[in-house]
Amino acid sequence: MDETKARRVVDALRDRGTDAELAREGVYQFGVLVRLPDGREATWDSDGTASLEAQVMRNGVLVGYVPTIEGSEDYTEEQIVDAIVRTDYDQPVASQRATAPPPTPALPRKGGVFRRFLDGFRYR
Repeated sequence: MDETKARRVVDALRDRGTDAELAREGVYQFGVLVRLPDGREATWDSDGTASLEAQVMRNGVLVGYVPTIEGSEDYTEEQIVDAIVRTDYDQPVASQRATAPPPTPALPRKGGVFRRFLDGFRYR
């Protein structure tokens, strides 16, 4: 996932009340980090592949994963947001719920007023 797309997905998730942020995994490798209520973190699509999948970590240890979602190579940003929100992380091998949970109050976007300065004016 490229940086601007990952940033737009993070913003859409935060608008839905999901605690997400941009994951910088390596040089020019970006993804979406979703913080789960029980202390786990799901890192979505940070490996540079076209398909959508995630690793679920707790304290740096792999405790679960989301297998590759079939057909996700062609997902729009809205479909990516929907897939992330619909994921049920309760089992070590996560699955997709039939419907998304209702949105919660929006979270503020990371960076605030200085966001463009901190990111070096790399996006619109």
